[in-house]
Amino acid sequence: MAKLKSRIALEPFAHFDLPTHHLSVSSLSLSQSTLYVGTRNGSLLLLSLNPTPTPTPTPTPTPNPPPIESVSFASLSRNVSLLRTVSVSGSPVESIFVLSEIGVVLVLSDGFLFITDSLLIHPVKKLGGLKGVSVIARRFRGTHSQSADLTDNASNSSKGQRILDKFGGVRTNGVKSKDLEQNREGNYVFALVIGKKLMLIELVLSSDLANASFVILREMQCFDGVKSMVWLDDSIIVGTINGYSLFSCVTGQSGVIFSLPDLSRPPLLKLLWRNWEVLLLVDNVGVIVDALGQPVGGSLVFRKGGPDSIGDLSSYVVVVRDGKMDLYHKKSGNCIQTLTFGVEGVGQCIVANEENRSGEFAAVATPTKLICFRKVPSEEQIKDLLRKKNFNEAISLVEELECEGELSKEVLSLFHAQVGFLLLFDLHFKEAVDHFLQSETMQPSEVFPFIMRDPNRWSLLVPRNRYWGLHPPPVPLEDVVDDGLLAIQRAIFLRKAGVETVVDERFLSNPPTRAELLESAIKNIIRYLEVSRQKDLTLAVKEGVDTLLMYLYRALNYVDDMEKLASSENYCIVEELETLLDGSGHLRALAFLYASKGMSSKALAIWRILARNYSSGLWKDPGMHDGACVTSGRETAATEASNILEDSSDQDLVLQHLAWIADLNPALAVRILTSEKRTNQLSPDEVIAAIDPKKVEILQCYLQWLIEEQDSDDTRLHTLYALSLAKSAIESFNSESSSQSPDTGRQEHLKTPDNQRESIIQSPVRNRLQIFLQSSDLYDPEEVLDLIQDSELWLEKAILYRKLGQESLVLQILALKLEDSEAAEQYCAEIGRPDAYMQLLDMYLDPQDGKEPMFKAAVRLLHNRGESLDPLQVLETLSPDMPLQLASETILRMLRARLHHHRQGQIVHYLSRAVHIDARLARLEERSRLVQINDESLCDSCHARLGTKLFAMYPDDTVVCYKCFRRQGESTSVTGRDFKQDVLFKPGWLVTR
Repeated sequence: MAKLKSRIALEPFAHFDLPTHHLSVSSLSLSQSTLYVGTRNGSLLLLSLNPTPTPTPTPTPTPNPPPIESVSFASLSRNVSLLRTVSVSGSPVESIFVLSEIGVVLVLSDGFLFITDSLLIHPVKKLGGLKGVSVIARRFRGTHSQSADLTDNASNSSKGQRILDKFGGVRTNGVKSKDLEQNREGNYVFALVIGKKLMLIELVLSSDLANASFVILREMQCFDGVKSMVWLDDSIIVGTINGYSLFSCVTGQSGVIFSLPDLSRPPLLKLLWRNWEVLLLVDNVGVIVDALGQPVGGSLVFRKGGPDSIGDLSSYVVVVRDGKMDLYHKKSGNCIQTLTFGVEGVGQCIVANEENRSGEFAAVATPTKLICFRKVPSEEQIKDLLRKKNFNEAISLVEELECEGELSKEVLSLFHAQVGFLLLFDLHFKEAVDHFLQSETMQPSEVFPFIMRDPNRWSLLVPRNRYWGLHPPPVPLEDVVDDGLLAIQRAIFLRKAGVETVVDERFLSNPPTRAELLESAIKNIIRYLEVSRQKDLTLAVKEGVDTLLMYLYRALNYVDDMEKLASSENYCIVEELETLLDGSGHLRALAFLYASKGMSSKALAIWRILARNYSSGLWKDPGMHDGACVTSGRETAATEASNILEDSSDQDLVLQHLAWIADLNPALAVRILTSEKRTNQLSPDEVIAAIDPKKVEILQCYLQWLIEEQDSDDTRLHTLYALSLAKSAIESFNSESSSQSPDTGRQEHLKTPDNQRESIIQSPVRNRLQIFLQSSDLYDPEEVLDLIQDSELWLEKAILYRKLGQESLVLQILALKLEDSEAAEQYCAEIGRPDAYMQLLDMYLDPQDGKEPMFKAAVRLLHNRGESLDPLQVLETLSPDMPLQLASETILRMLRARLHHHRQGQIVHYLSRAVHIDARLARLEERSRLVQINDESLCDSCHARLGTKLFAMYPDDTVVCYKCFRRQGESTSVTGRDFKQDVLFKPGWLVTR
């Protein structure tokens, strides 16, 4: 049998003893507020129930439930009264059917059907024509059933009915068929078993019960020994000692559902109204099937021996036997309540229920008395379980009710909040927060009193919501833990004294420490507040959530979480936290908090302090060695400070903290100065004045940003940038030159840490200087030239001389100092004058200053550019000392090229002259052509006869009169061809088509 639960789902509200000892209950039928009782001597009793009786205390369920007699009978008896008693027959009443819609009661007794009114006022009438009825069942249709309508289907009428219809429709009960059709007021169809025959009849009623009759709709062959029967939709399920079978009321076909084992209990069927299913009893197991006989869901395992009777009550199945009533949940199969209403061996017990899907009442009868039960409201069941701290049972009940749709969202949210608070005070913090998070109505401010003592800034925000009033008022978590530990100690003492307590067994066997409980409480409240941050809350509640979350992070020393919260968008109240964080030494979190609230000055002051004090060991990262930790800490402080300064437009604040950041990381200083995040840019003059003269790269990066990114056209900035680059280039050149000396090793050893720092600019300084000198026209080249005049920066000098227009000096540097023949020739090409090449050739042949002539360079120049030079000037310029074999081939090629160009010019000249003559000849031929006009000649435009009129002829041989010629114009013919745009070529001696 399923595990016994301690839930109170049913409570007795009425008790009735039969008036005489001669009466014995044989059947029950419960309808709304009335109860019909059939006795073994053939009497029918009508009892009236008070549907809203005064609540009576229900005994607490225990593993051995107390008998129902322990409840006051005096209070229960007031809720039921006997209205009337009638005699039906001399045999036991076997079945009672209440047709409450029309106020009729149908009774089966002694094999006959009897009918009377619902108030038992009129005499009981026996329906004639039916004898030996052993079992009867009323037809029920499911909510969405598509079952056949037997009463409207003439084809389903019995053969005897069709024969009688031919003779006027007379039935054995003396009523004509046509009259019956006219007098029907309801469709009440029943299936009954007479011997081995299964008959389907319709009860035909009129205003006068004396005229009640029936119509046989169908007859089918059945089995012998039918004990129980249910008719649902088109299926009739019958139970015999051999098993259960299913008959179709439409086709008449039958099939076996289950076969019963030998020596099993008699078959028992029960219609389950909620889902329109049928329960079949197989020994002590209840199998649930649908209208087609197919098993659905699980099975219900009852107490050994099986029940005497089965009832259906909403989500539960009620079974009775030997004076005990068990309540089983249909889906889970668990026995949730057991009640004793009689002594063992009391005899046959019967249970009856309301015939609807949401029944609230059930009646249980022994042979001598009956007790009525009502369903305890769901909320009351939940409250009762929570009072006993039976949380798992309460949660299970709520889950069942939620699946069945019997709980509203409001009640469900209220339950989760209430369970959460009870679990919190019961020291189950994780489970408590899990329920808090499931509640949609609970406000985050309700946990504020558990974190900060009242009164505080948020005391008025806490809603005074007591829910079901099952938990004490909220107190700080320290008090919750202390009270819980005290309750555990008290329970341990009582347990030793033999007194049962409701404290968690885990706490009794292994009592937790205060520190463990407090840490668990804080962790789970943190989890709740973190989720609450994502909700749409009011500003005041957001401030409380974030501020108290920071309190809890600090309590557990969650440094990373504190800094993450402080550095992100938050609603923390700085006044509530700055003293706390400063006193506990969490300066990083405080700096982040200041920055997030726009208090940049305070945040930067903290970062500056931290950058200076990282070497003291107060801020070491355990995962790093000492040197790496100090360096990493300083870099972090500088980085965070730079993030603030990048957005700041406060020039004084930026320049105040620029120096110490530049000492730690020059790249961060450059990022601060060149940030485009700020709304108002800094004054270049102020920034340049504030930069340490030793921080040359910072100055250069800043000037480069002003010139290239900000498109500054200030000549002072351009000149300053050029001078700074030039100075760095001279120093770099001298440094590279000195590195070749024998003292290099000693000098490297004497380098300072600042010199060892990697440059923040990756490209060589000379490259940057050369690019800038070539691209900018706004610096003063003379000032820069004065600076590098005595240096070896020859290419830079060449660029500056070029800016000054001193071509000769540029060629001397390129050709003689740098010996870059290609660059020298390129410069001559840029000049664009032939004398430039001659000047370069003269430099190669007579370099001056005692240098040897550069014959190879001269030959290269003549080879590349000789065609554009005058051979005579070249020959005059060539030195007598130049070896003939070096220049002969080049000079010969120059002469050949000169002669080739001359002859090519002559060819072009004569060809052009020939074309010109051909064109003149073609024009003359066109003008000399003769046109013959006769009387039949027509104008190609207006088609008028030309006769003696003036006419004109176009190059495409079209002829028009003079009038049309004036209109068309001389360039466009009748065909639309424009000879100015589309030239007409005619064959000549040099021009072909």
